[in-house]
Amino acid sequence: MAKRTHAFKRRDADHRHRPGGFTLIELLVVISIIGLLMAVLLPSLGAARKRARAAVCQSNLRQWGTTLDLYAREYEGRFPTNGDGGAGIWFLRGVFLGKDEPNADAGTLHHFETKGIALCPMAVKPGSFPFGSSADFGGAEGRVEGTSGSTFEAWEILSPAPPFRGSYGFNNWLFSGFSWPPRTRCGRFLEADFLSFKGRAKIPVLLDAAFLWGAPRNSHGPPLQEDRVSIFNVQNFCLNRHGGCLNGLFLDWSVRKVGLKELWTLRWYDQFDRAGPWTKAGGVRPQDWPEWMRKFKDY
Repeated sequence: MAKRTHAFKRRDADHRHRPGGFTLIELLVVISIIGLLMAVLLPSLGAARKRARAAVCQSNLRQWGTTLDLYAREYEGRFPTNGDGGAGIWFLRGVFLGKDEPNADAGTLHHFETKGIALCPMAVKPGSFPFGSSADFGGAEGRVEGTSGSTFEAWEILSPAPPFRGSYGFNNWLFSGFSWPPRTRCGRFLEADFLSFKGRAKIPVLLDAAFLWGAPRNSHGPPLQEDRVSIFNVQNFCLNRHGGCLNGLFLDWSVRKVGLKELWTLRWYDQFDRAGPWTKAGGVRPQDWPEWMRKFKDY
């Protein structure tokens, strides 16, 4: 009986002197497990976040499609037309800044708010590269000035005020007669009834972009370096914003992903060669593409 009592007392003493927290080894094991779980989960969380942002981007473009369809139907299938991008700029911005009141937020071109759907969530912060472009201010020539964007940066109009930021760009051929060379009459670009066109699912209207507009031609090639784009042509849209793709709105008002190399197969204007030198049908080889684009799907 004395031996058992002695054993109980020793166990009680050991219990009183044992530390209440984790040992160093136990703490290191817990930290290692947490680190392993984070390494496993973070890529999945990052991918899910990108998919969510891409979905919001496509939702924005669908709202654009609904709005532009209403406008086109009201004006017999026609968009406002000129050759310098000015009509499209005001269309994208949602307000027409006339020569009498260049800073007035009058909304006289079309009556809807575009600010809430002008930004892709992947490109919200403004870029820093300045631009200046001439444009038609309600019949008077003027300049639009601001900063252009990039793959993950938005463009921004700073002048004329008020400032406006976006990360989509429009196909300027839709605002200048949809023809090269442009068809004119008495010095004015001929308007086209776009709703009567066949194959509208291949005619791009609005896409992820580094600048407000672009006017692709068959002679335009891809950017030699990623994010080193020429803002007025097809390179304006050649942005790896959504995993080898960008989002686009088409003239049938459908919204879908567009592969970067697919840009050269779209019907940008009436005579655009969709089997040109930068397509598989035109004989482009994998090594012809800049190195940063070779991994993307061919079209």
